[in-house]
Amino acid sequence: MRKLCIAFLIAGALAGCAGRQQLTSTERLTVVNGTAILPAPDRGDLTAADRPALIGPLDTIQVDVFNIPDLSREMQVDASGRIAMPLAGTIDARGRTADELAQLIEAALRARYVRNPEVTVNIKSSVSQVVTIDGQVAEPGLYPVTNQMTLLRVIASARGLSEFARQDDVVILRTVGSQRMAGLYNIDAIRRGAYDDPPVYANDVVIVGDSPQRRLFRDFVSVSPLLAAPLIAVLQ
Repeated sequence: MRKLCIAFLIAGALAGCAGRQQLTSTERLTVVNGTAILPAPDRGDLTAADRPALIGPLDTIQVDVFNIPDLSREMQVDASGRIAMPLAGTIDARGRTADELAQLIEAALRARYVRNPEVTVNIKSSVSQVVTIDGQVAEPGLYPVTNQMTLLRVIASARGLSEFARQDDVVILRTVGSQRMAGLYNIDAIRRGAYDDPPVYANDVVIVGDSPQRRLFRDFVSVSPLLAAPLIAVLQ
């Protein structure tokens, strides 16, 4: 009897799936039917000349402290976006301009009784190819894009998902030409081999968990959060 009930439940679930309406577009979002692949960006999309120069992981910077040559040095920002200096200690440089970081170093030195410190920071070499990951990961931030970077590898760079991360709520935002596009993915489905781990490119934004971008998809996936394939769309 129990087996019969289970059989009826499975049959009912399959019938519900068969009767589900096809995904449709809205005023804010155009579903790209017939593809499960988020297009790669154009060459021009990989640069961001209109953005201020921000310090990120693995950038090399020159820090000069006026009249204190022992504190002046060239250093590389670590993978988590931090630097360490004598007296100043560990400082989070990630996402800051050179001037903003100089002010933070001055404040840290002042707290260690350095009188009127004057600090200059210059970015000597920048890892311009970065991806932004935000949301329910252990360490959100900017991470360098290396060869063959994928969604799972980006999440691993951010020290993995947080304890309560929703694995079906992962969005990749990307500019392709003049279009703002998005792909909705399920991390568990990728790990199970249901579909390929998608590539990630410079200037992509990866959001794990609830967000305004994720909520654009809510009407489409509220019935079945476990996607059989990625959902690709153009944002309006």
